[in-house]
Amino acid sequence: MSIKLCFCSCTCTGLDLDCGDYYTKYVQTSVQQGKIREADIDRSLKYLYVVLMRLGFFDGIPQYNSLGKNDVCSEEHVELAREAAREGTVLLKNANNILPLDSSMIKTLAVIGPHANATAAMVGNYAGVPCKIISPLDALSAYGAADYQAGCSDTKCKNGSLIPPAAQAAAKADATVIVAGIDLSIEAESLDRDDLLLPGNQTKLINQVASAAKGPVVLVLFSAGGLDISFAKKNPKIGAILWVGYPGERGGPAIADVIFGKYNPGGRLPLTWHEASYADMLPMTSMPLRPVDSLGYPGRTYKFFNGSTVFPFGYGLSYTKFKYTLKSAARSTQIKLNKFQHCYGIKYGNGTSTPSCPSVRTDDMDCKDKIAFEVEVKNIGSRDGNEVVIAYSKPPQGILATHIKQVIGFQRVFVPAGASKKVKFVVNLCDSLRVVDYNAYTVLPSGRHTITIGDDIVSFPLQVYFSS
Repeated sequence: MSIKLCFCSCTCTGLDLDCGDYYTKYVQTSVQQGKIREADIDRSLKYLYVVLMRLGFFDGIPQYNSLGKNDVCSEEHVELAREAAREGTVLLKNANNILPLDSSMIKTLAVIGPHANATAAMVGNYAGVPCKIISPLDALSAYGAADYQAGCSDTKCKNGSLIPPAAQAAAKADATVIVAGIDLSIEAESLDRDDLLLPGNQTKLINQVASAAKGPVVLVLFSAGGLDISFAKKNPKIGAILWVGYPGERGGPAIADVIFGKYNPGGRLPLTWHEASYADMLPMTSMPLRPVDSLGYPGRTYKFFNGSTVFPFGYGLSYTKFKYTLKSAARSTQIKLNKFQHCYGIKYGNGTSTPSCPSVRTDDMDCKDKIAFEVEVKNIGSRDGNEVVIAYSKPPQGILATHIKQVIGFQRVFVPAGASKKVKFVVNLCDSLRVVDYNAYTVLPSGRHTITIGDDIVSFPLQVYFSS
């Protein structure tokens, strides 16, 4: 299909806004050639202007136009940026609890890496105008005399000539913080990454600095996508690893807060971090989420991939420990079908007993039923902390080509040391237990579903019955 035909198809089926230049290039000739009706253009304009009207663009002075820098950059908002960066920080490794560092024991710091003095790189894609950016170097310098060595001239790190001075700085410092990763020159709109590895000589920089370091080594990573940092995960000289994404204008203070214990990290990875070999198993033209066994293609996302990973979806450590206890849960639910609701067949593996009513299409159901369960989260460590409680559902065993598990809810809860908090989930039955079959129908299967909390820390069965 040509670009022009694609544009016409999208417009005729309801695409009202294009942020590129396709409308200006193709709309006039498409109307003249009869491929798009003027009525289609009028409809799109109507919808766009209705949104503008609702936002107050034609009411004189729109509410938000009167706001200026002093409103945006208030003390409260700046602190919110810092809090967002802290809450988004994920602790990936903390060998022998080297973090948090004791500030009374740290007089000198080696602050190393292409992002150690980052400013614009912290902001990421599609960001507003920052109020004031504070780099990791500036924030960490408040805790000790900082020896800054970039180690690389830029993120792509093609030249390794700056590595020896960085290693020398680490050899003299009480502690070393390496701030590495990728940036918008590697992952951004219209850019595809070549692989899942750190670029250029960054791995060499990290390993050589860690090898030379006198004190504890903390690796901080910037990225949006996953990175294969198996080398750092396995390196005993690298005591701790933090992933901060692109933490925003207050990313520097947030990183320092976590490293020196002013904040206990509780973030979780929002995606799977695959091994580098994963990228070689799939051609870029392969779109299915399900694995394609006949071609050797693995599944995509935590829902369909069960192979080895660097770090799984939802992973994240804390400076404290939590214990989960299931307090209450529904164990079964019976759904009475009316005369307009019919059983729907789904595929099962060999040897699986097929229920008399395997499933019902959710389009045929009102889907108002809820399921509720409650878990107690106890902080059994010595530090206050946040815990992100993630609930998953797993479909009945034997159904072919369905997901392994899916998130049905999550809650973040602050639990003081030694205390307990109850976390209650009330979720929609259809949304939480549905599967999508080969024909792209969304169905609710009958049978024994499983609800799990965390990484199978707590689980319980939930039986679904259909009756007429």
